[in-house]
Amino acid sequence: MTKAAATLQTVNTPAVLVDLDIARRNIDRFQTYANAHGLKVRPHIKTHKLPAVAEMQLRAGAVGITCQKVSEAEAMVAGSPEIRDVLITYNILGPEKLEHLASLARKVTLSVVADNETVIDSLSDAFASQPAPLPVLVECNTGADRCGVPTPEAAAALAQRIARAPGLVFGGLMTYPPTGGAAAVESFMSRAKAFIEAAGIAVPVVTSGGTPSMMHAAEAPVTTEYRPGTYVYNDRSLVSRGVCGWEDCALTVLATVVSVPAANRAIIDAGSKTLTSDLLGLSGYGHVLGRDDISIDQLSEEHGRLVSEGPINLTVGDKLRIVPNHACVVTNMVDAVNVVEHGEISAVWPVVARGRIV
Repeated sequence: MTKAAATLQTVNTPAVLVDLDIARRNIDRFQTYANAHGLKVRPHIKTHKLPAVAEMQLRAGAVGITCQKVSEAEAMVAGSPEIRDVLITYNILGPEKLEHLASLARKVTLSVVADNETVIDSLSDAFASQPAPLPVLVECNTGADRCGVPTPEAAAALAQRIARAPGLVFGGLMTYPPTGGAAAVESFMSRAKAFIEAAGIAVPVVTSGGTPSMMHAAEAPVTTEYRPGTYVYNDRSLVSRGVCGWEDCALTVLATVVSVPAANRAIIDAGSKTLTSDLLGLSGYGHVLGRDDISIDQLSEEHGRLVSEGPINLTVGDKLRIVPNHACVVTNMVDAVNVVEHGEISAVWPVVARGRIV
C-alpha cells in the first residue's frame, strides 16, 4: 500500500476530498482562455465556499468573486483579506438582508442585481443614506427562464429606473443563460446595451456565466465578464456533457463499504446527506472511480446502494472514491473538506460560507 493510500485509509468516512492540484489546473485552464479573449473572470464561489480556493482564483487573475447570498459574501470577505470585490447575483429583499448588505458595502467593492422595481426601490431606500451608491445590474433572461427581465426593452427601462434611484448607480447587465446560449446572449445583451446607451447611460459590465458553456464564452463578444462556478471542481454532470474527464474532477466523496449482502450488491456509508439526491438528468447518484461497472442506484439518508450486472468484487471495509452528480450541493452539506495535495491529505478546511440564512 502506498503512503497516499495509507493516508486516505485513515480518513473517517463519508468524507469530501478536494484535490488542489486538479483544482489549480481547472482554474488555470479557464483563466488562460479568458485572458486570450479579453474576458474578465468572476468565479461563483457557491461551488467551494472556501476563502482559500477563492484566493487561488484571484491569484490566477480573477477580478473578484460572485456570491448568491449576503451571508455567503460576508463569510467569504471575513475569511480572506484578498477578497475585495463581490457581485451578489440574487434579488435581495427584506430589512435584515439589506442591513447586512449595507454593512458589507462599506467593507468591499460590492454590486448586486435586480430584475424588478420592488427590489430596486428597496435597495434605494436602504442605500439613499449610505456614504457611496450601490451599483445594481439588471438581470436578463436570455433563455434559462429563471429570473431576469424578458426583453431588452424591459432591461433598458429598469436601467433608467436604477440610474434615477437615490443611493444607486446602474452597474451593467447580468445573465445566466442556458447551456449553448451564446448566440442568445449576444442578441439580447447587444440590443439592451444599445437601448441603454441611447438613453445616455453607460453600460460598464455585461456579465454572463455557466460552466458547461464557458469555453464558448467568447462567442458572445458583447460579454465583458464571465462567472463560472463548478469548473473549479467539475462533477459527473459535466463529464456526461463532455466538458471534462474524470481526471478533471477535483471533488470526490470517500465512502466505506459497510455491507455486501449479495454477490452483485454492496452498501456504502454515503447517502443523500453526502452525495445529494440531485440527478441532473442522469441515471444513478455518482460515479465510482475505477469501477465503470458499478451503479449507485439508490440512496437513503445514510446509505448508498451499489449494484453491478456481474460480481461486484467488493468487501466490507473497502474505501471508494465517488464523483458526485453535483459538486456544489455536496459542498454545502459538509462542515469541512479534506484537502489533497500530491496524492496525500494535507489539511482539513472548514466550509465557512455554508448553511447561513441571511
